[in-house]
Parts: sequence; structure tokens; C-alpha cells
Amino acid sequence: MITGKTKLLGIIGHPLEHSLSPVMQNAALAHMGLDYAYVPFSIKPENLPDAIASFTAIDNLVGFNATIPHKQAIIPLLSQVSDIAQAVGAVNTVWRNEKGWSGTNTDVEGFLAPLNNLSPLPPLLKEERGSQNLSPRNWHQTTAVILGYGGAARAVVAGCASLGCAKIIVVGRNEQKLNDFLDSWRNSTAIGQLSVHNWQELPELLSKADLLVNTTPVGMYPHVDESPVSGDEMDLLPKGAIAYDLIYTPNPTQFLKLAEERGAIAIDGLEMLVQQGASALRIWLQQQDVPVDVMRQSLRQHLRLETSARLS
Repeated sequence: MITGKTKLLGIIGHPLEHSLSPVMQNAALAHMGLDYAYVPFSIKPENLPDAIASFTAIDNLVGFNATIPHKQAIIPLLSQVSDIAQAVGAVNTVWRNEKGWSGTNTDVEGFLAPLNNLSPLPPLLKEERGSQNLSPRNWHQTTAVILGYGGAARAVVAGCASLGCAKIIVVGRNEQKLNDFLDSWRNSTAIGQLSVHNWQELPELLSKADLLVNTTPVGMYPHVDESPVSGDEMDLLPKGAIAYDLIYTPNPTQFLKLAEERGAIAIDGLEMLVQQGASALRIWLQQQDVPVDVMRQSLRQHLRLETSARLS
């Protein structure tokens, strides 16, 4: 029951009808028995400055997520931005400080979370979150191939740089956009590892990939039979490589099916969605123990119901 004592969390974006964050965050808050509610705030781009200013006056608003199209535009409106968010050039999680609002990017941590079972947590994220190291993997000999150069690719590049990947290769179809993407990292430590390549070079690059990440929308519902990488191309991926698709519906995607059939370790985008949300919740509540399993199960149930509704 929402009362005058209820504390608020939320998400800002435009549009927001597709967002699954309220599903998993409210499931977590209810499971924890907290008097909190997580609500969507649909804010048009031109109204963002006024919205952030007005949020300061809402005493029971603890924090919020930012999604498209506000992840970059919100940065100059914040009084403090974390190193990770500076590196990515985007903020997705905001909380109060004495001077206004602080921001960080938990998309990077969300991307890294499934990989943390294979590696120590990168030092920068370990310092920010106080997390413990996990089992070791030698990322310093890893070649990461990233398909796409949009906003999601930026979080992946920052994550791979934090892991210390030897090579970070971004592949796309538009040469100008590729060059612009590379140029945007000129002042980052990632630039020494980063290179961009045209899609025609993909077959050669796949044969060298230890980690292959799809950040494109190819294969997302309703185009469930599509994959950014063909079966013949996937044959070139070394066995034991990691194939990571940021798409979470369908689950698994055609991309992951092809990769797993060829001996790759498959990771889907649902876990990234869950983990970036869990990281945000830890920040807002200032506690490490949040019900990640509840968040994951709430999303799986929601997606099953959506799928059933579409098929009926």
C-alpha cells in the first residue's frame, strides 16, 4: 500500500511503455518488505532540465534510472558523475547527494556480472561497489569483438577495458560512424586497446575472438530467426569462446543458438538487465543484499506471460 510515508524510486525516459525495470524493481522491493515504490516518469527531451530541477523538491524521491534518450543529456544536470559514467559517456543510475544528484553507469557492471564468474572484478568497479574478487581468468590475453557501435556498445567497450582485454574490436557497417565512435574514445585509457573494422572483415576477426558480443538489435523479437552472424561465419569462432547477446527476448536468440551449437559459452541479455538493476538498487538502498533471484524470476515470468499473450 502506497502512503504518505512511501519512498519513491523510478525511471525517466521517453517512451517508457516497453521498460521492464518497474516489474523487477517492484518485485524486489515487495520481497524485501520495504515501503518503496518504483514508478516510470515519461519525460520528453526538452523537459529534462525542468524535470531534474523539480525532482530535487520531492523529498521522498530517493533516486531513479535514466534510459533513452536521457542517458547522455542528463550528465551536465548532475553535480557528480562517476569515473565509469565519464568513460562511457552515459548515466543510467542517479541518487541524491548534498549538492543535488550523483550519477553512475550500472550498465557496465550489468554487462560484466555474468563474466565475473570467470574473472576478478575490475579494480575501478571493485572500489566503487566494495565487491569481492571471484575466480581468475586471464583477460589480458583476450580479444573481444563487439558487433555494433551504439550506446550499448559504449558500455561494453568500457567493460572490456576494465577487464583489461588485450584487444577490443568494434565492427560496423558505416565507416563514418565507426570513425566517430573511435574518435570519441581518444581521451580514454581504452583507446590503446580499441580498433574499429568494417563488417566485411568479420570472418577474419571471428577466428581471433575470445569474446563475441552482439549489441545490435538483429534477432530481437519479432525477428527471431535472424542473427547478425551466419552459421558459416559462426563456424569460425573458436570453441570455448564466449558469445554474449545483449538481447533478452527471445531467449535464447538465434545468435546464441548458433554459437552454442559450435561449442561457445552462451550468455544472454536478461542477466545484464537484472544485474544492472540490482546494482542500482544496492546504490539507492545502500546495502549489498538485494534479491537478485526474485528480480530475475519476475522478469522471466513477465516475459513468459507476454509470449503466451502474443501466441494466443
